[in-house]
Amino acid sequence: MATLGIVIAIVVYLAGLLVMGATFAKENHTVGDYYLGGRKLGPFVTAMSAEASDMSSWLLMGLPGIAYASGICDVFWTALGLGIGTYLNWLFVAKRLRKYSEKNNSVTIPDFFEHRFRDKSHTLLLISSLIIVVFFIPYVGSGFAACGKLFSSLFGLDYTVAMIASAAVIIGYTATGGFMAASVTDFVQSIIMTIALIAVVCFGLSSVGGIDVVANFSTSLDGYISLLATHDFSTGNRVSYGGLITIISTMAWGLGYFGMPHILLRFMAIEDPEKIKLSRRISTVWVFIAMGVAIFIGVMTHTMVHVGVLDELVDSERAIVIIAQTLAEHSFAAALLAGVILAGILACTMSTCDSQMLAASSSVSENILHETLGVELSEHMQMVMARIVLIVIAGIGVFIARDPNSSVFGIVSFAWAGFGAAFGPIMLLALFWKRANRYGAIVGMLGGGIMIFVWKFLVKPLGGVFGIYELLPGFIVGLLLCVVVSLLTPAPEKEIVEEFESI
Repeated sequence: MATLGIVIAIVVYLAGLLVMGATFAKENHTVGDYYLGGRKLGPFVTAMSAEASDMSSWLLMGLPGIAYASGICDVFWTALGLGIGTYLNWLFVAKRLRKYSEKNNSVTIPDFFEHRFRDKSHTLLLISSLIIVVFFIPYVGSGFAACGKLFSSLFGLDYTVAMIASAAVIIGYTATGGFMAASVTDFVQSIIMTIALIAVVCFGLSSVGGIDVVANFSTSLDGYISLLATHDFSTGNRVSYGGLITIISTMAWGLGYFGMPHILLRFMAIEDPEKIKLSRRISTVWVFIAMGVAIFIGVMTHTMVHVGVLDELVDSERAIVIIAQTLAEHSFAAALLAGVILAGILACTMSTCDSQMLAASSSVSENILHETLGVELSEHMQMVMARIVLIVIAGIGVFIARDPNSSVFGIVSFAWAGFGAAFGPIMLLALFWKRANRYGAIVGMLGGGIMIFVWKFLVKPLGGVFGIYELLPGFIVGLLLCVVVSLLTPAPEKEIVEEFESI
């Protein structure tokens, strides 16, 4: 009965996504509609779809898992950096990018870079498109793998069958409905994620006897509830987190937002730029609360284990999955609610996958094939090509995810750093510094991206002060190179400067 309730909830959820995809397929008349929704997103959909596409399974699995394993220190500084990054991205980038991208008729992020700097050589377009494809395809694969592992562990299905089935649903509603389908389903999925968080907390607190029990047990673990230390469960001792450098490095995750294509596209698609302030407030409040609740769930899970509600976890990242399965054993209604919780985990992953597939697809079909290689197609054939490319990219993602024991999840933090360092500095300078030119943008983009590889594989292994997250040095290098090269090369043409000042 428990399994039946979970299955019903998840099947209804997946069917709903496919219906929404088919519904929005009728509204895609042009490539601009397919990739940017005709710039018709309302403030609530913009805010919540942006944050749903950002969080991925990291919100419901990663954050609670880290909090469970070592305490609140690491996840607190990471979440604080991400929360601040979310707010600053909406504050500084959203409105300017929305107006600028409409002014220069840009549909994708590579489009915006090329049109902003008037790069007739298509170098910026090609480099930024390749960066998107290189980092997003494995990212999509990791999302498919997460769905496959979830279904496989819940229902005992073969991993490959479960992974392909879940990928087919994501491909189905994204390929048919395009950007609007992805955005609206992401909005719905953010609601499901919220319900999942609330349900888990309510069940957990009621099962252990209240928040006082959680607080008393957690504070009894040396260093577990600390912002400067973690708890080592093997020894029971407090371990220093590493000081100011480590904290700054961890908070540097927030810099990644300035370069995330699937989030920046939401800014470009909002219908009314004047309503961005409302979207900023909604998204910032939701992100801080959602991450705070996710961290609390990790802490609460330890108490649930301590009082005997749960067995000791083998995999800390499966905390919410185990809690949902335990809840499902109480009644059929509880099993349905458990299904909604598990659908929330799927929602985290799917809302990221659909946005990434669209961003990668637009880079190949629109930026590389059409604009760089000059492949001319009718409007109808452009729509067909857009869908074909999306399916091909998803197929590569499925191939990458075919091995259930693969380490593809390791690409997530690396891809975040890659986008943040390659695109982040250039995006900020493109919007705020009229002296920036295409030479600086090209060198800065390449320099920031290359530094990610250099720091990750050559410098970081040295340890000590060099063991910081590669996004921070990559971002700094990209920013400095763009500024220095722009100053050493000819100033932008009058037309570029006048367009900048008009924004």
